[in-house]
Amino acid sequence: MLISNLEFLPGYKIKRHLGLVQGSSVRAKHVGRDLMATLKNIFGGELTAYTELLQDSREEATARLVEQATSIGANAVLNVRFSTSSIAAGAAEIFVYGTAVELEDD
Repeated sequence: MLISNLEFLPGYKIKRHLGLVQGSSVRAKHVGRDLMATLKNIFGGELTAYTELLQDSREEATARLVEQATSIGANAVLNVRFSTSSIAAGAAEIFVYGTAVELEDD
């Protein structure tokens, strides 16, 4: 499955447009991670626990996007975008969406 933020991929032609596909993941903060983040906030530095949490969420959301695209016969998802939003105190959603297409070589 090809995934790109471009509208068109060089060397490929869009054979079929299959529509919008999406994936999301909602994750909540962990108490242990929250305590470490508070300490990092005081002394400065990257909040690696949260970076890892968001990376896991992006991977899970992208896997769901690919699963949906595959189920409708796509071999690529173009114009992919990510969005993040706060769902509740201590919880965030990663949302990914794009256009499912069937590509063929030029």
